[in-house]
Order: sequence, then structure tokens, then C-alpha cells
Amino acid sequence: MESIIARALEYTLKYWLKSFTRDQFKLNGRTAELSNLDINGDALHASLGLPPALTVERARVGKLQITLPSVSNVQVEPIVVNIDKLDLVLVEKDDSENLSSPTSNASSTAPTKSTGYGYADKIADGMTVQVGIVNLLLETHGGARRQGDATWSPPLAAITFRDLVLYTTNEKWQAVNLKEARDFSNSTGFIYVFKKLEWRSLSVDLLPHPDMFADARFNSSSSQDNKRDDDGAKRMFFGGERFLEGISGEANITLQRTEQNNPLGLEVQLHVTEALCPALSEPGLRAFLRFMTGVSACLNRGDLDPKSQQHAEAAGSSLVSFIVDHIFLCIKDAEFQLELLMQSLFFSRASISDGESSKNLSCIKVAGLFLRDTFSRPPCTLIQPSMQAVPQEPLPIPDFGQNFCPPIYPFGNQFLEFAAGIPLFSLYCLQTTPSPSPPKFASKTVITCQPLMVTLQEQSCLRIASFLADGVVPNHSATVADSSINSLSFSLKEFDLSVPLDAEEIARCSGTKTAYSQSSFSGARLHVEDLHFCESPSANCSLLNLDKDPACFLLWEYQPVDASQRKWVSRASHLSLSLETSSTSNGQRVVRDPSPNVLKCIELDDIRFEAAMVTADGSPLCDLPPPEGVVRIGVAFQQFISNTSVEQLFFVLGLYGYFGQVGERISKVSKGNKSGKDSEPSVDNLQKKLPSDTAVSLTMNSLQLNFLEHLSAGDIHMPLVQFGGEDLYLKVSHRTLGGAFAVTTNVMWRTVSVNCLEGETATIHENGTAVMGEHNVVVCENGHPKMRPVFWVDHRSKHHAKGAQFIDINITHVMPYDMRDMECHSLNVSSKVSGVRLGGGLSYTESLLHRFGILGPDGGPGEGLLRGLKDLSSGPLGKLFKPSHVTDKEEARTEDNDSNSKFDLGVPDDLDVSVELRNWLFALEGTEEVGDWSSPRSGDPISREDKCWHTTFRNLHLSGKSSDRPNLLEMEN
Repeated sequence: MESIIARALEYTLKYWLKSFTRDQFKLNGRTAELSNLDINGDALHASLGLPPALTVERARVGKLQITLPSVSNVQVEPIVVNIDKLDLVLVEKDDSENLSSPTSNASSTAPTKSTGYGYADKIADGMTVQVGIVNLLLETHGGARRQGDATWSPPLAAITFRDLVLYTTNEKWQAVNLKEARDFSNSTGFIYVFKKLEWRSLSVDLLPHPDMFADARFNSSSSQDNKRDDDGAKRMFFGGERFLEGISGEANITLQRTEQNNPLGLEVQLHVTEALCPALSEPGLRAFLRFMTGVSACLNRGDLDPKSQQHAEAAGSSLVSFIVDHIFLCIKDAEFQLELLMQSLFFSRASISDGESSKNLSCIKVAGLFLRDTFSRPPCTLIQPSMQAVPQEPLPIPDFGQNFCPPIYPFGNQFLEFAAGIPLFSLYCLQTTPSPSPPKFASKTVITCQPLMVTLQEQSCLRIASFLADGVVPNHSATVADSSINSLSFSLKEFDLSVPLDAEEIARCSGTKTAYSQSSFSGARLHVEDLHFCESPSANCSLLNLDKDPACFLLWEYQPVDASQRKWVSRASHLSLSLETSSTSNGQRVVRDPSPNVLKCIELDDIRFEAAMVTADGSPLCDLPPPEGVVRIGVAFQQFISNTSVEQLFFVLGLYGYFGQVGERISKVSKGNKSGKDSEPSVDNLQKKLPSDTAVSLTMNSLQLNFLEHLSAGDIHMPLVQFGGEDLYLKVSHRTLGGAFAVTTNVMWRTVSVNCLEGETATIHENGTAVMGEHNVVVCENGHPKMRPVFWVDHRSKHHAKGAQFIDINITHVMPYDMRDMECHSLNVSSKVSGVRLGGGLSYTESLLHRFGILGPDGGPGEGLLRGLKDLSSGPLGKLFKPSHVTDKEEARTEDNDSNSKFDLGVPDDLDVSVELRNWLFALEGTEEVGDWSSPRSGDPISREDKCWHTTFRNLHLSGKSSDRPNLLEMEN
């Protein structure tokens, strides 16, 4: 019997060890000892289910001791294997040329297990393995990294397990004798082996990549604290850093085989109660982010050949998952401190392979997430779940995630189970390798998130943006081929973004230190409901109406999709922008908002954004927008409501300038991981960089702008002016026409109206100075102030055609790229304005302008208007329209080339302008409205219509052409 056991052990050791011979194995009683052994990398790679891109570069055992049970108990007691130290080195392969078998040379000579479940297999399955120390070194490449800069190399991860034990259990993960553990497989039609893995301590050290020591700054004489990159970040990583320490855990392992002992499935479920990292430096955090980038790129590489990765002992399907109950990460530095608390982090990755291709389904779920900035005073929570009650509805599982693979563990699909309840965040990602040819998708990603609350602070945002620039998500080209197609879907139930900001901060950024000193606003808040974003070449863009656009025939619904096409669709059911008032404000309340200190400025309903792009030659779309390609962009709102007072307007203008400055700084620090240099701007290659056919459209069904009175102690807003409009459509397109390009603008607006506050007294002039009279506001029965219409549109006239528009403007401007082609420079303008009704009076309008601060006491521009224009000109919008200088390369050109300027085109050679005014009516009050009779309390029986002078015309047509005589004027009464 002992000889049978010895032969079985020899067979098992010959499979697992390199260059093993029978002379090395000698039993001394029931014990055998071996030392300095090299493990077969192929066998280890297949048994552990490692990613194909990883290779086992080294696996060595220090001392191995085998202890046999007594002969009478060999069927019920396991063979115990004790290993003092196990050293493993896993390295990611460089490119697809070397992505054959992990150890192709050894695989040809490696033995394979015979068919059938024999005595040796039963002994091997029942072994108990005890390892004192496991040293694992992991090296990844991180995809496309910056050339010539060693600081961007992902660090090495040194993972150490202590007191690791692997033993056999029954299907309930209970330690039983081996005969009882094997009884479960007798009636299932499969062979199941259940193993439990436990370890006492796990530590993870991040070590600098060897390339970093070759960096010139490493040997510089400056201190370590001054060794920063150009963007101010500290990435030089010296001496390594302990990331995790003292982490205990366990894992449940299920092996599924056929009755002929052929592998079917491998499932590993790891569980860690808590992972704590109390102090991590800035270089350590950036190194960890680069390490995660490398791991992500290694797991999702699409340039692998499953045939070359198939092993005799590799399972056809595998599932590896882990859950960490509590995670605490603290990033400490001299200038900042961030704390991350995560609850119930769940990660799972399932893989199935048919020999030709493999599919990988990854899932990430998080039950709770809190990110705090404890360095600021007072400490601030940057990200947290919403404080409102969340409906307990399970998050939907995408179609590709359902029934992905048959369950390996016989008592349930562990991939879809999440014991922590409804997750705050869930991600499903399906990837196929090698990347299939279109129209099949290489990857599909679905992200779902429950309501979130986010608070933005300038310094925290700059830090986080700089951190995220270092990685976590690898470059697209590092994982999949450019010719592949992918889809991404993101859904967010509710989102609250708060930006706390005081008046002094606004004044500091705007440069007007006294303008906002008396402001009662303390910040801004953005609220979004039912946000959905989708990026997929097969997305349905109903707003763009691509099927009726001849230039977009490649994007039609029934056309096959490929990598030359990209579509984006985004929508939200409601969006509101509010201003937060300080605790000492007037306590004004806003309807539909639970906070008493929030004033809503902007509300939008049913927001939609769609974009579609395609390249001109069918090549993969890598640059946005595609040079010489086709671009379509559409924006639509069902309803747009704005409530703006003078005080709110100036605060928003200051906030707008502040966001512009912060955005520029965030953009600067976010460019850290982008390799390559942008080409210098040049007028010559402008035509090649721009798309050949572009169209941008805006659709707005309902528009309402309310210009309010100054904040008062009451709950009723005091509107000065109400501007309303319906069915606005704006479209701007650009097309390349050989040596010229055409810009077309179309504007259609069905109706508008302007209502002003009723009852305002006229402006009285004393000694040449305008003085405001007493405010006499007329109030309706519902308590709201009465408004007077001063401008509106009436389409009820019999002369109006059905579907008449207030504004119908079409402009086509054809401009050459070269001044020598001036004969093709043309401008065609067609404008129709119909149904205009104008009321009110000059004195009435002047009083409102004074009251709103647009006009000053002397009749000139008011202080508020000048301040607003200054804020606008100093913000990002002013910089956008500010003329830019030509590059140095352009300035060095000769005078002959300067004559060919592409910007100074002068008057078009072909000019055609047509302006048509239809059915206009004026009902304007005269100067008598200044008198006392204009007061609503005067009781004057004369109606307002009788006090107005009226003017009307049916049609006024002005047209002109460059080849005609002086402009012609046609007028019809």
C-alpha cells in the first residue's frame, strides 16, 4: 500500500515540479523532504486561472516536507504538504508576438494527467498544503505609458502571505474527512472538489520600478521634497511604501470536472473583513494608481489568442470574486489629507472560452462610499450617498450579464449575489478576446449609480483631478484594437452637486473686491434627476434624425456599424441650478425645494444631448472631431425657466469667472499622463483638421426668463420683466466645398412675449437728472404682481399661413480658403419676421431700465451694467471671443504670403440680402403717460388703448443684391 501511495505522489510531483526524478523522492518512514525546487509555471498558471497576459517567470520552493497518514486512514485523512517559503514572480508580457503559451518551452515537455479519476488524482485533491511565507512579485506594464519618463512606469507589487493553509472541505465549507467530502459527487454527474484557503496575514508593498532609478532627477542634488514633475505632482517613488499590512482572510474554492476528470470550471471566492491603510503619501498614492492602471490593462488586453493560451488543465470557465466588508484609506501629506471609506466592495470576474475566443465578464459593486477632506477647515465630505430615502429596488442586470455561464458552485450563482443589499454603485463589463471584427462588439459596459451628493472645493478638486490623471483606467488603445467597437452606458438616479463659496472668494477671482461684499449668497447647487449617458455606434439618435440626412448615410439605422462611427446620447428628466443663501439671509423659500435657504435660478426639463460622428475614409475614429469627417450634434430642452435678480446675476457672473479659472487649473493638472505634444496651430492645416460636414442644432419647446426685483423679506418674487418663447429651433452647419467652405445658419422661432411690471411710475426729470418716482405695483387677486405685455406675437391674422413663425432666418456664407478664390465668396441672407405686436411707452421702459440698473441717473450706462460687462469680459466667454494672435510661424511669412490671409475676406463678391416684415402692429403710449393719470389709482375712465398711437403694416420687404441698383424697398399697407 505504501508503494502505491509513493507512486501516486511521484506522479503528482512530476506534474507540479520541473525536472523531477524518482531519485529525488525518498520516504523516510511516512515523511519525505525536498528542497530548492522549481515549480512548473504551466501547471501553476492553469490551476490558478491567471490572466493570459501574465506569465510565471519564477516559482521556487525553499523546503518541502510531505507527511503521509497511516495506511489504514489514507482514505479519510489528507496528505500534509509543508512548505517553508514559496517565491513567485509574475510578469506581464510585452506584446502580442510573445503571447503564446505562458511557458511555451516547458509546455511541450510537461506531463498531462491521464483520463479518468484515478487513485493518484484522489490523493492529490485531498492534500492539505501549509505554507509559512508566500512572496509574490507582480510586474505590469500599464499599457501605453509616456516615453522617456521613468516616473510613469507602474510600480512593482510585493505581496506577502503568512501562515497560509489550503485544505479540503465538504460543499458547506466544513472540514470533514476525505471520504465524506467525496460523497457529494457520487450522484451529481460531475466531480466536485471543495477547498478552503485561509491566511493569517497579508501585506502589500509598492516598490519603485527599476527604470525609475535611471531617471536624471533621482541622482540630482536637490532634496526629495523638491523632486516634482512639471505639473507640480510628486511622483518620484523612493524605497517603496507599505500599502496594506496585517490583512487576514479566507477563500472558498470550487473545482468542477467531468466524470472523465476533464476540467470544467474553477470558482474562487475570497472574503476579507477589513482593509486599512492609515497613512499613504502622495507618491505612494500615485504609484498605487499607476499600479491599478497596469492591472486593469493586463486583465483587459484584447490582443490575445485563446488557442495559444489553452492548457490541458485549464478550466473552460472560471470565476474569481472577492468581497471586502470595510475599506479605509487615508492619504496624508504636508499640504492635504483625504480619507476614503468604502463599505462592501465586491469584485467578480467570470471567463468562458471555447478555444477560438474567450469572453470575460467583470462586475464591481459598492454598498457605500464616503470621501472626506479632513485638511480643510472645517472638514468637508466630498462624496457621500444621498440623505434622502432610496427605494429598495434591485438594480437591473444587463442582458449580457444574465446567464453568462453555468454555475460552478452547485448551490447558487455567486456572481450575481450581493449580500449587502442594494448597491450604491454597480458596474458590468463584458469583453471578448481577441477583439472580434465589427459589427460584433469588443466590449460592453453598463454602470448604474444610486443618488449621490458631491461637494466641490477648489483645492480638493485640483488634487483629485491630478490623481485621476495618473491612471486607474488605462488608455483605450492599450486594451483593445482601434478597429474594434465598444459601448458604454451610465445611469444615475439622482445627483446633487454643491459648491460652497463666499463673496470674498468670488471677489478675489473676479478682481472686484467690493462688488460682492454685501452678497447674501454662500454657494451654488446643481441638482440632476434620471441622468443617462450612452456611447455606442448602434445608439438611437432620434433627435438628430440621421435617416433623413443624406450626408449621414453611413449612420443610417440599417447600416452595419464599425469603428469609423461613434454616437453619444445623454438625457436627464430634470436639472436645476440654485444659489444657496447664508444663514443670515432673508429666509426666502422656494417651491419644490426642501431647503429653506436655496433660490432656484435655472430649471430645465427633459434635457437631451446627441452627437454622431463618422470618418470620411472609413478608418477607425480616433481623433475628435474626425478630420474631414461628418459631425452631427443636437441639444433639446422641453422647458427652460430662469429666475434672475440683479444680485443673483452679479453673483453668477462672478461664479462663472471663478469656475473658468479653476477649470483652467484642473485642465492643466489633468494633462499629466497624456503623451506626445500637440502640434502648433497653423492656418495651412486648418482645413485638414476640421470636419468636412458639421451641423449643430438647438431645439427648445418652452422658454421663460424672469428678471426679478431685489430680494425682499416676503416669499413672493417681484418680477420686473418676463420673457417667454415657444418652439425655438437653431441650426448651424459647416460644409467643405473643395477650396471653400459654407456656413449655414437657420433660426425658426414660433412665438415670443415680453411682459413688464405693471404700475411703475414714470421717471421724473429734475435739473436734467432722472429721479425715480414712488413704486405703485398692481397686485392680482392671487397675490402676484400684475404684468403688462409690451411685446408679443400674434399669428391669428387671416393673412398668416398655417404654421407661421415669428422669426424665420436663413443665412448661407460661402468663404474661400485662399484669397485668390474670392469669386466664390458669397453671402445669402433671407429673414422673415411676422406677427410682431409692440406696446408700452418710452417713459415706462426707461423707468424699468433705471430700476434694473441698466441706466444710471444721468441716463448713461448704469453701474450694474458696467460691472456685468466687466465680469463677462474677464471670464472664459470673453477669452473665447477675444481675437488671438497669429503664431510665430505665421508672423515670419513674407508680405506676399500675408496677402493670402484666410481671415480678412472683406465684402462678399456675391451678396444677396432679403428682409421681410409681415403683419406688424405698434400700440405705443405717448409722453402723457408721465402724468398722474398713469397711476392705476387715478380712476381715469379713458382706456389705455385710446391713449396710444397705432401703426400697422401688412408686409414690408427689403432686398438687395451686389449686382443690382441701390436697394429696393417694397411696402404693402
